[in-house]
Amino acid sequence: MGHDGDVIAELTSDHREVEALFSRFEDTPPGSDDRKRLADEITIELVRHAVAEEEHLYPAVRQHLEGGAALADREIAGHERIERLLKELEGREPDDLDFGRLMVKLRTEVTAHVRDEEQSLFPQLREGVHSFILESLGRKVREAKKSAPTRPHPSAPSIPPANKLLAPGLGLVDRVRDFLTGRGQGQP
Repeated sequence: MGHDGDVIAELTSDHREVEALFSRFEDTPPGSDDRKRLADEITIELVRHAVAEEEHLYPAVRQHLEGGAALADREIAGHERIERLLKELEGREPDDLDFGRLMVKLRTEVTAHVRDEEQSLFPQLREGVHSFILESLGRKVREAKKSAPTRPHPSAPSIPPANKLLAPGLGLVDRVRDFLTGRGQGQP
């Protein structure tokens, strides 16, 4: 990924990219290697996106929005559900009977989370946070995705400062594993 603009534009663009990946997944034959490749790509994008939100967006939500702590906690809970599904999916092969079921559950969770962010959280941010801060957050989110993990780590912390300290190290380990296994490489 990697776009321009404020944090809302950045994250909305991420949402559209993941939706497109889910659509491509559904258009591939069940049990095919393409399904596994697309599931890996979806996982990579979702994990990077979630880590960047947890490092930068949700602390800003807590700081700048009335009731921000409850909003951030609700969004993080959604991330935790998604990450548990990603972890369960990680060890599955595309011909596994649970593979398709898990992908349907994942898409349902992601769709609900995206809808909540775009219909509730993002309008509140646009209304209540200065555009300079939103632009700065957009840059921080783009940078965070570069070093973020690419695999689910459900037991890793999801709030600062621990997440900001651990995520780059986990990201490095994940990218080395991805390189050695070819995971996420050669994407069209």
